Amino acid sequence: MRVITGSARGRKLQEPDGLDIRPTTDRVKEGLFSAIQFDIPGRRVLDLFAGTGQLGIECLSRGADSAVFVDTAPAAVAAIRENLKRTGFTDRAEIHTGGALEYLAAFSRARGKNKNFDIIFLDPPYESNFIADALEAVAAFDILKPHGIISAEHPAGKRLPPPPELFRAYRSYRYGKIAVTLYRHADADLII
Repeated sequence: MRVITGSARGRKLQEPDGLDIRPTTDRVKEGLFSAIQFDIPGRRVLDLFAGTGQLGIECLSRGADSAVFVDTAPAAVAAIRENLKRTGFTDRAEIHTGGALEYLAAFSRARGKNKNFDIIFLDPPYESNFIADALEAVAAFDILKPHGIISAEHPAGKRLPPPPELFRAYRSYRYGKIAVTLYRHADADLII
């Protein structure tokens, strides 16, 4: 597992031993970042269910201003800290140990509108219903900026429930057994 491009290009990232983490494959990551590459520079990123932190770190490498990483597993959080150190992005990152939905609720209570996120990654365990729950929470707490993007990774054969009315799925990409669906605000002007 490595950083694909940007200022930390080629840096290897740590993956915790024995932890039940399913890192995004290089093929999926390359496809995803080809789709959103022009939306990254200067943006604020939220990497929920962060695992090793590779998606948020890839954004930082490509010029994102900051990234927040959230995961429940202490070993994953330790890997994220190490990977931020390896890539030199510690000063542009926040790490939160705990559940994604709890983080979203706490963030919503504590933030001002200027701290909303431009890009939100959802890559929960595939067997869970966390994508639907996280989309509902992001909509309820209104933490995605008006022209922001939500990226949800899921099994290609799994049909996702319709998003909350605030969002619409605007693109879906399939990479073998894995798919990525991108969401935006339903009223966002899109150039596709």
